[in-house]
Amino acid sequence: MAWGEVALASVAAVSWSLVGMAAAAAAGLHLLGADAAGALGPMTAAVVVSAIGGSVTPAGDVSAYGLDDAEMDTAIDVMPMGVGLFGALLLAYFFLRSLRGAGAYIPVSELAVRASGVVVLFVAMTGFLAWAGHDVITIDGARWGLGRELPGIGDTGLGGIGGLLPDRLGDLARARAAVGFGVDIGRSLTGALVWVVGVLTIAYLASPRTPLPRGAGWEVVRSRVRPAASALVAAALVAVLAGYAAAAYAAAGDDHPRRIAGAALLGAPNGAWLGLPLGLFVPWEGTATGPLAQALPDPVDELLRGPGERPVTVGALAELDGRVWLLTAGAAALMLYAGVLTAARTPAEPDRRTGASAFAVRCALRLGAATALAFALLVRLTGVSAGASLSVLGINAFDSGLELHGDLGMALALGAAWGAAAGAAGALLVYGTRGGPRPVRNVQEGPGPYRPAAPYRPPNPDTNPYLRLPQDLRDATTLPPPPSPAPPPRRDGRVSDPHRPDAGSGQGGIHRARAIGGPEG
Repeated sequence: MAWGEVALASVAAVSWSLVGMAAAAAAGLHLLGADAAGALGPMTAAVVVSAIGGSVTPAGDVSAYGLDDAEMDTAIDVMPMGVGLFGALLLAYFFLRSLRGAGAYIPVSELAVRASGVVVLFVAMTGFLAWAGHDVITIDGARWGLGRELPGIGDTGLGGIGGLLPDRLGDLARARAAVGFGVDIGRSLTGALVWVVGVLTIAYLASPRTPLPRGAGWEVVRSRVRPAASALVAAALVAVLAGYAAAAYAAAGDDHPRRIAGAALLGAPNGAWLGLPLGLFVPWEGTATGPLAQALPDPVDELLRGPGERPVTVGALAELDGRVWLLTAGAAALMLYAGVLTAARTPAEPDRRTGASAFAVRCALRLGAATALAFALLVRLTGVSAGASLSVLGINAFDSGLELHGDLGMALALGAAWGAAAGAAGALLVYGTRGGPRPVRNVQEGPGPYRPAAPYRPPNPDTNPYLRLPQDLRDATTLPPPPSPAPPPRRDGRVSDPHRPDAGSGQGGIHRARAIGGPEG
């Protein structure tokens, strides 16, 4: 193991991950118009830190707006998972690529060193971003148009109140308040550590081609864990692509397509991964007040408006919009897709039965366990908790509140049930089309140019052009005889010629010469 190569691989993985997250955050903020309220660089750093579990907190003087220090408290616990997804994909790609050069197996010590290098460097870079992610935003009432004379407000017959209100609005319009925001370094470093360890673990468990250490326990990971994990990761990415497609469709007919594009760039995975367990009947509860309710998609915002927490289920949303049932159909199709992938990637086990029912049970148990954990993780990551009384990162959120949390216990139970059903259905489909699980191949002799993988079906000339005879040989009645093998070499080193009369051994040639009357010498 070359230490220089390990260091360069860690630097490449962390650098590309942070560059990808910074680019996504900056583009999303610019499309939303947040950079009009402050510098884009510090806001980008703050959003990147928020995407990996950090915390953005406000500070400043907004007494001109009738708020004191206690009312200015803002707590935002929302991860822009679009930014985090870009970073996770780049980090996983470069980390796994550095491992594939180790061969069929990788020592545990080398795996630990490579992973530790990425973790330490990532946490250190997050600390730098937390230090850079603070700035001051000036809230100018004149920019909101509050200084203009408001129609319909004058002599309202309410005594002096009608004349007092325009004066107060004029004073508010001339007020300028400096509001700062910063990043909690301690919480950000802890969040970065958990985030990077989680990303590397999921990527390593879901990568079928990445080498594992030797040992029976690691072979269990290869044959039983990786098929289900890789299938769920693929299904989750397909859900995100569907979210981006829905955002593009909505932006095409909207008056402000840039805002929709910016919101999708930052938070499309939030909506897609919230909708997956929600569509499969995992119950949620929430409430929304103030401008922050506009961040929720329709009809969720309409359901949550009002005092107190309200249940968010597919049935309740379908009463407001019947098209919500399409969410259930799409989520069920994604689970079936994951079940088919799990069965297709599950290898045969020599010590286990290979019948259809046994294969279906194995796939159901593995995908059910993996889906239960995945649903619990999605419910935890996509939960929203935001309470604000001022503008942070260019978002006006005066007197707003937003809470949305899923039921963790039901997520585990329904995830296990849906995963088991999808795994069994996928196994039966694969078994019916392929006749059994995937054959096991030797890891040390993987498929390649001179070592083709074992075929899934018997050879068929109708589908394989390399098995078909050329036209001239197909028209011929008989095939030419195969060439005769070369004669063995003689003891004196000369090559025997069967067509010569003196071919063969030396003594045989002498006897044949005597028989035809030749000289004895």
